[in-house]
Amino acid sequence: MNQNKKTLTEDLILILKGIAMGAANKVPGVSGGIVAFVTGFYEELIYSLQKINLKAFKILIKRGWKPFYQYTNGRFLVLLFSGVIISYFSISLILDYLIKNFELQVLGVFFGMILASLYFVYFQVEKWNLKTFLFFLMGLSIGLIIMFTKPSTENENLLFVLFCGIISVSGMTLPGLSGSFLLLLLGNYSLLLVDTVNAIYFTLTDFTRFDFQFVHDPSRMKLLQLAMVFTLGSIIGLVVFSNLLSYVLKYHKKVTLATIIGFIAGSLGVIWPWREKSFKMDELGQIQYNQVGNPIIESYEYFFPNLLKFEFWFITIFIILGVLIVTLLEKYGIQKKEH
Repeated sequence: MNQNKKTLTEDLILILKGIAMGAANKVPGVSGGIVAFVTGFYEELIYSLQKINLKAFKILIKRGWKPFYQYTNGRFLVLLFSGVIISYFSISLILDYLIKNFELQVLGVFFGMILASLYFVYFQVEKWNLKTFLFFLMGLSIGLIIMFTKPSTENENLLFVLFCGIISVSGMTLPGLSGSFLLLLLGNYSLLLVDTVNAIYFTLTDFTRFDFQFVHDPSRMKLLQLAMVFTLGSIIGLVVFSNLLSYVLKYHKKVTLATIIGFIAGSLGVIWPWREKSFKMDELGQIQYNQVGNPIIESYEYFFPNLLKFEFWFITIFIILGVLIVTLLEKYGIQKKEH
């Protein structure tokens, strides 16, 4: 009985970790991979995803579901991605509201979380030398280049959406490289992480009411098509990135970790709370909006806050909250390893 209770608790915790990953992936500048890194299941995630290969499908065809499920560490992946899916239709919707109405506070919390993550991940490289330091600088440079890249315009081309799916999933497999921020740069953040998710949510709601009128709505059907293509790209990206990362983690672990730390350090700038948005303008000098009525962001202008103003200290409280969240997660991870 106690063993069953322990297993149930572990399953629930894994689902909660998936929810945290999904929520983190939704915030531009934040990487879901950081959640995996800090809570101690990053390598298991990469090696499990790497098992989804040709050999796995041969096992499925020749020997059936159960051997396939065991070979791919199915229990771990199913529970984790169940949490991610739950997040996209629950926590992510709450995050959308919070980002829209309390953007600086949300950015402050995640800035603190990444800052603390950087501290804890640093010690995973047991010995720093010139080689690891150079790879750290490479990761940092790429992160900073991404930070100062201007967003592109929205693009509904199916091949481009497939590419977006492949790229966006990098945030789940590579800590510090935010898939949602890359989507923002590619111009398709609102289209693929807001509009399509809402379309799926409304469609599922219609299904529960046996209302199928949406099939006559060209806009809804287009968004559902984009969601399918984006999902396919994400699956392809997961398999490709996980195989690549499992190889480099196995044979070049120290430099890989150093590069990841660089990415995380570079991503700090992306969610710097003190910034101003520049919106895309039309020929008449009016702000341009996307299909769902949100203003299109062209770039961010970062600035250093006035330390004497109340706003600075107010946001700092949220940064400290983010640091505390990651610190508690890290302590939980250490206690779990000791037991």
